[in-house]
Amino acid sequence: QVQLVESGGGLVQAGGSLRLSCAASGSIVSINAAGWYRQVTGKQRELVASITSGGSTNYADSVKGRFTISRDNAKNTVYLEMNSLKPEDTAVYYCYADGTQLKGSGYFPFRSWGQGTQVTVSS
Repeated sequence: QVQLVESGGGLVQAGGSLRLSCAASGSIVSINAAGWYRQVTGKQRELVASITSGGSTNYADSVKGRFTISRDNAKNTVYLEMNSLKPEDTAVYYCYADGTQLKGSGYFPFRSWGQGTQVTVSS
């Protein structure tokens, strides 16, 4: 079982910054893609940013130029640096990771999610 633990959410004023972290643990062989979604109550979950094992990144248009996703492969950790935050960035942010895990004597793919962390941006 691969577990993801998020940290770094909170309350910030518009224009401020936050850094989210997502640490993966368990019998991880490799993490291929990882990223962040966000969700506002009553709305669909939205992909914010993703990063591949090779470091290629993808961002939602609404966060391009303001958010930066990065990863530390040695620590199995993904980060989301959020700058110039706006009230519309307020949401619960969830990290995810896709990869391969060791279970018993075999290798199996996994998709794991973090528990979610609240980001609130006040105007």
